[in-house]
Amino acid sequence: MSCSTSEEEEDEGRDDYRKGGYHAVRPGDQFAEGRYIAQRKLGWGTFSTVWLAFDTTSSIFVALKIQKSAVEFAQAALHEIEFLTAIAEGDPSNSKCVIRLLDHFKHAGPNGQHICLVFEFLGDSLLRLIKYNHYKGIELSKVREICGSVLLALDYLHRELRIIHTDLKPENVLLISTINPAKDPVRSGFSPILERPEGNPNVGVVANTNEKNLWRKAKRAVAKISERRQSMEGISLQGRSLERIDVRCKVVDFGNACWVDKQLMDAIQTRQYRAPEVILGAGYSFSADMWSFACVAFELATGDVLFVPKTGKGFDEDEDHLALMMELLGKIPRKIATGGSRSKDLFDRHGDLKRIRRLKSWPLYRILVEKYRFSNTDAREFSDFLLPIFDFAPEKRPTAEQCLQHPWLKSSNLKPNHENGDVGLEKLQSGMNQLKLKAAT
Repeated sequence: MSCSTSEEEEDEGRDDYRKGGYHAVRPGDQFAEGRYIAQRKLGWGTFSTVWLAFDTTSSIFVALKIQKSAVEFAQAALHEIEFLTAIAEGDPSNSKCVIRLLDHFKHAGPNGQHICLVFEFLGDSLLRLIKYNHYKGIELSKVREICGSVLLALDYLHRELRIIHTDLKPENVLLISTINPAKDPVRSGFSPILERPEGNPNVGVVANTNEKNLWRKAKRAVAKISERRQSMEGISLQGRSLERIDVRCKVVDFGNACWVDKQLMDAIQTRQYRAPEVILGAGYSFSADMWSFACVAFELATGDVLFVPKTGKGFDEDEDHLALMMELLGKIPRKIATGGSRSKDLFDRHGDLKRIRRLKSWPLYRILVEKYRFSNTDAREFSDFLLPIFDFAPEKRPTAEQCLQHPWLKSSNLKPNHENGDVGLEKLQSGMNQLKLKAAT
């Protein structure tokens, strides 16, 4: 579960609030000996719930992820902490466009002991941004900026840390700000809850001296936030458009991440963003993340998921997925088609799909022009950027570092057209310049 502020589509239900399951939280509940105070629920996932919390020590709002207590969920949390710790230690300036883990601890509750992770508070996911824009496709200048941030994150993960994310998709990239300022605790004028409401069964009978000191400190912190809020420009909710949305973003959710030399599973990636080598059982590396990245870039620019495979008469999702790839990109080279552990189920010895024979070619450039009404120039430049990443041979795909040097990302259209956008652009250009220097030496 990522620390998103996206609207919940459905509740997690009450069934999993039991031994080994979720921890029941109420606004005002304290964690880590009173340091973090729960404010409101941000979201939930199969493994955890995520709450907006107030950090009384640092005087900031944070996202508090509370894992289910069963052993397998605790192990998953420890796995994620391993990667998040390495990410934070390698990025002291917090400039690599990857979510930052601030703290972690254990919390004992009626349903068991829960591992809790504290993250910086971030905004909505790219999926939420796509929905907010009514699946119409986001203007290319903003797509470029988002792609630049994601590539900086992937370059850091791949080249410096040797980490494969393995589940890159729009849900796992969060904007640093909320789309709707009313959802942002600072911009909306939200005052932190510092005391638990009456009737909370966890309330102590007598507040000790330390607790009184905590409330005093927290109230001082609220005063600081009030001052910060007054110094910020008020942002009207009226006429809110994509123009005014800050699209700086960070890659999140390392629950499925792995070290390149210590892979735990063969089946990785969410279906629509899955690379061909993963489907074929031919092994994978950093280039699998790059394939997912290109799928995300297409989705941002068009509003549509690129590959949506289905099962049909006599064929399964995997075969349809490969067929869709070949309609877009041409035939998979025979050596690649027949080189995986699952190849014999899907291809004949000539490298043709066994059960799907008729393929309708519709190349990327033509799709962009004919279906999405891109100008010839935009379609050519965007397809020139994406097509090398969609190489069926994983070793031929450009790295994140190489993609950052691509002319499409450096287009003169890459200009800030939202408040604070210059900061994001400066970071992106600074990252590109650092890569240039490294390449030159």
